[in-house]
Amino acid sequence: MRAIDVFCWLSVFLVNLMCMSDKPLKHYLFASDFDQTLTFNDSGYVLSELVGIPTTEFERKAEGMAKLNLVQQGAELAYLLLHDPEFRARVRREHLYEVGKRIRLKENIELLYQILEKGIDGYRFDFYVLSAAPVEVIQSALEGIVPPDHIYGTEFRYKDSGEIDTIAGTTAGYGKVAALDQLQTQLQVGPDHIIYVGDGNSDVHVMLHVKVRDGFTIAVSEARHVSQVAKRTVLSSDALAVLVPILEEIVGWERLQIREFFESYGLLIQEWDHVRTDWLTLRPAASELVEAVTTD
Repeated sequence: MRAIDVFCWLSVFLVNLMCMSDKPLKHYLFASDFDQTLTFNDSGYVLSELVGIPTTEFERKAEGMAKLNLVQQGAELAYLLLHDPEFRARVRREHLYEVGKRIRLKENIELLYQILEKGIDGYRFDFYVLSAAPVEVIQSALEGIVPPDHIYGTEFRYKDSGEIDTIAGTTAGYGKVAALDQLQTQLQVGPDHIIYVGDGNSDVHVMLHVKVRDGFTIAVSEARHVSQVAKRTVLSSDALAVLVPILEEIVGWERLQIREFFESYGLLIQEWDHVRTDWLTLRPAASELVEAVTTD
């Protein structure tokens, strides 16, 4: 065999060996709610303060709709903007952008996006925001952090005056499920490669949808219904904290590796308490109640 033939054969062998050793990236869809998941306050409260409507009035109206099941959970603000005379008369498109600049974001959302976009040791994550909040609010708040085409929120059509005319679509309740399914098809990921992060009752529907299809759900509050559905609950003022259960249960890292990973970005995990919350309601047994009534 000529030397050149040996060289060619060896080159092909090495290339094939390198290709075999390169494991394909595991592709995940990471979807997050916005209000009180990536923020500390609710868009509705900030908007009410901005246009001079008492926050207690917004809260009263929103809670009333929730009790009546008048709209899908999470879509209360969208309904008020379209149908409530006081909100409709005062709110214009520019107010929604201003709310985005005033709303208080959790720390390190940009770093979370960058880490997920860069990927983690054989894993790749696409970061999207799915929320019932007006899309203008979310895009304004996350400007320069999350691309606009990675944000799904309630979309309105406007009159020339800037007044809201109609709703083009809302990402609330089943709307979140529909948006998530659309993204899954678009990104071509399996249902078990979906991660959803949320904080409240409006996230229960989509969390159940993700959970029954073997996806991974994370709650960032101890709200009773959502924490019971979620695979893990993480409480922190830093958005980066949601990486911990992902690194533990999906990537498969130990605590020391996770601490070193955070330290590589200049962050120390100062406190890390891993506890399980049990929600219990106790009442007397039926026989004891009967006995008590008979004794009286």
